[in-house]
Amino acid sequence: MLTRCGDDLFSIDAASPREAHALALRLREAGEWLEVVAGIDTVILRFDAARQDALDASRVIRSAIAADLDTTERPGKRIEIPVVYGGDFGPDLDELSEVTGMAVADLIEKHTSRDYEVEMVGFTPGFAFIGGLDECFRMPRRKEPRQQVAAGSVGIADGRTGLYAMASPGGWNIIGRTPCKLFDAAAEEPFALAVGMRVRFKAIDADEYEP
Repeated sequence: MLTRCGDDLFSIDAASPREAHALALRLREAGEWLEVVAGIDTVILRFDAARQDALDASRVIRSAIAADLDTTERPGKRIEIPVVYGGDFGPDLDELSEVTGMAVADLIEKHTSRDYEVEMVGFTPGFAFIGGLDECFRMPRRKEPRQQVAAGSVGIADGRTGLYAMASPGGWNIIGRTPCKLFDAAAEEPFALAVGMRVRFKAIDADEYEP
């Protein structure tokens, strides 16, 4: 569905993160847009309202999305992320254990037992939304967000893992923290994670934490 959501904005619904990114790629190739941003299940497109009529823009968009999209799964680069779970590094892990009735050790084993896919990067620079969590981790976000969450924190909410690349406020349930630097503005490639990459978490001890 194509929806006008501002003077120079359109929103396009997508069935999945993979479809959203395939659609964003198609749209970037189809026109000279000011911005095309893929989300989890939407694409936001901003056109130059000073140069292009909204009706003309919508015609170009509809033509671009009418054809079949290539959503073939292509395994992306795989990265292993070490995580210290629980304690001061993961203050919400014990609560998750109480809610699920699972031992902390079993939860850690579950979280580190499979590969996940990065579905979106946004919210703050480098923040990664990672899909594919086991149902036992399906918890809502905290009712009262923390004013400050440390960089490297590993959170869970609504069936996803969220990685805080930089310190910021946040409402995800924090189960651990990685020493990996996920965002470096001075680096040639500032983001450690990108859409489509495969992520595997690895449990480490607190004395191995070296940021």
